[in-house]
Amino acid sequence: MGIPSYERRCAEIVNQTELLVSSLDDVDLGIQVPSAPDWTLNQLLRHIGHAHRWADSMLRDRLPEIDFSRNGAQHLSSYVGESPSVLIPWLREGAASLAEVLRATDPDEMIAPLGGHPGPRVWSRRMTHETVIHRWDACNAVGVPFTLDPEIAQDTLREWTGLALPYAFTRWPEETAALAGSGTVHLHATDVEAEFVIDLTGAAPVVTEGHAKASVAVRGPVVDLVLAVYRRGPLDGLEVFGDRALLDLMLDRVKF
Repeated sequence: MGIPSYERRCAEIVNQTELLVSSLDDVDLGIQVPSAPDWTLNQLLRHIGHAHRWADSMLRDRLPEIDFSRNGAQHLSSYVGESPSVLIPWLREGAASLAEVLRATDPDEMIAPLGGHPGPRVWSRRMTHETVIHRWDACNAVGVPFTLDPEIAQDTLREWTGLALPYAFTRWPEETAALAGSGTVHLHATDVEAEFVIDLTGAAPVVTEGHAKASVAVRGPVVDLVLAVYRRGPLDGLEVFGDRALLDLMLDRVKF
């Protein structure tokens, strides 16, 4: 099972959004989201849609760098009392527009680059997995089952190791300082070929793919690993070998 193509990710932004809205019929959008307790479901949906529109705007305007002032995904307090009949078309429209501009853009153009990587390629991936994780938040809030294609789940886990993990060390250095020099963590999916070794013995994490002995190893289905590293699911049901305290510390300090 390989890395999803650029076109697959473009399509997946729309697909994940469609899966999300399919769970919203006759739902009270005023309920709190347990995994994002500061938000109602109404605000969570606006967060997702604004994230899509933020990436869309930067790509359409061919910005040479990221413009955080355009990101309305965190300014959510005014969104109350809306209905699915308003939000569902709005979410679909934003996802479709983002996929459209991504498909019309060379994936390797240095537009709105992130971490030195071409923006179209990075944002196609980031918005796929942003939608995946928040779809879980919505499903969990309304009590409907959450499923995820293994290839996409594998890529979600890979993105966490390659983007969320190093970003946390840059964004929250005080919280992640305790991890520097701590040890190594092995994430091992048992249902797909996905293994990552996270070396925390230096000042910044170094991630390699493959099998290796580590201070602590955690094994289980790839979707369960994704939910664990994103702090959406417990470690119960996953096999943990070695330094459990190190694993708990990493999951506590790495946010995204």
